[in-house]
Amino acid sequence: MTYINPRIETPHTLNFIKLASNKISKVNLIVHGQGVFIFETKNNLTCNLTFYDDSNSSGLKVQFTLNSVLVNELPSNIPLLDVYNTKGLTTNQGAYYWFSLDSQNHTLYAGIGEPREETIIYQYTFRFNTDDERKANKKFLESLTHIEISNDTVKPMKLLRDPITQTTPMLIKSTDELSMDDIAEGRYLPDANLSVAAQTLYRCVSGKKFVLDTKDFPEFSKAIEYSINSPDGWCNKRLQQKATEFNKDKPNILETYLRITLNQNNGESPGIPYVMEIWPVGHYSPVHNHGNANAIIRVLHGAINVSLFPYLSADVGPFDVVDFVKNDITWISPTLNQIHQLKNLPTNTNACITIQCYMYNNENMVHYDYFDYIDDNGKTEQYEPDSDMDFIQFKTLMKKEWSEKIVAKCFSC
Repeated sequence: MTYINPRIETPHTLNFIKLASNKISKVNLIVHGQGVFIFETKNNLTCNLTFYDDSNSSGLKVQFTLNSVLVNELPSNIPLLDVYNTKGLTTNQGAYYWFSLDSQNHTLYAGIGEPREETIIYQYTFRFNTDDERKANKKFLESLTHIEISNDTVKPMKLLRDPITQTTPMLIKSTDELSMDDIAEGRYLPDANLSVAAQTLYRCVSGKKFVLDTKDFPEFSKAIEYSINSPDGWCNKRLQQKATEFNKDKPNILETYLRITLNQNNGESPGIPYVMEIWPVGHYSPVHNHGNANAIIRVLHGAINVSLFPYLSADVGPFDVVDFVKNDITWISPTLNQIHQLKNLPTNTNACITIQCYMYNNENMVHYDYFDYIDDNGKTEQYEPDSDMDFIQFKTLMKKEWSEKIVAKCFSC
């Protein structure tokens, strides 16, 4: 997937046509010869789908089995083998699958979980002895117009217009800061290539004046640190109160963080859309998703460690771990970066403070107002995003605590 890929935006609505037998459905590709089909399995034994041309005479037969992904060219039935492919379907909770067709680069990919380079389990690139062979294969792949799926084995989820091509950057950069080297090396995601919803969020929190320590309270971050570390501080007390938030039976002070909300819930996000989150040193979240919402996350103070997961499950580990520092801005879409775990590593010396903001795509009519998370027993539970305090009220309280600290220090002198 390239960093300029519109697939970061809204997936297209699937247009299903049930065929006469009622055992097979047809999905039209958005662009002939390319796209990503995302699906779940109905029986965990096998999944069958076929990419066809208009006449159903030529195509690619794709089968996910328990141990592998099998692809055959039709009508010749020539196998397109990936000799390194040793994975297929899994019994892991929450797993889903995808297949990518790329006529421009003559490449086929298959994977488990989020459709991206890091989750690939099968890959095949066509090879040619002559340019005529290359042209003929391009014509063949571009002739593929639709997918036929077995209704007994496949539960469709999404159809994406563009294929997987390369790794997607985690960091966003505004277009007026991008260099030619940045574009060539794909180091950053241009803000212009975010979805419409994500662009709205990015523009609200990416400005130079969107900072924690302001002229009216330049010690804000220090005051928060003091409140966390002081037994009498509001932050310290509130964290203690939240020790059972994710497990009622096993209090865990480290699995806590504070949510300071800005403004009100306007019905366009899971919970209040703008949240300042405070992560003391050593604290972390459970592995969780984001209700199929877009999100923008900016680090305002300290550093945060983010583990990314292919799907929400106690049975699978992260496919990547990334560290973000002050002023780094990253993103979440309904399709990518949805499942993660945040940690302020014990080796850090400062609390981490982030601004996190959320918004559903306009096409999202479900508005699932929860973050699902994995509890200590490996079960998926619901968390309804809440607020520990309004931002204005919190800032006033921190000023008060900081002033009292200064006064007490003066008296002790």
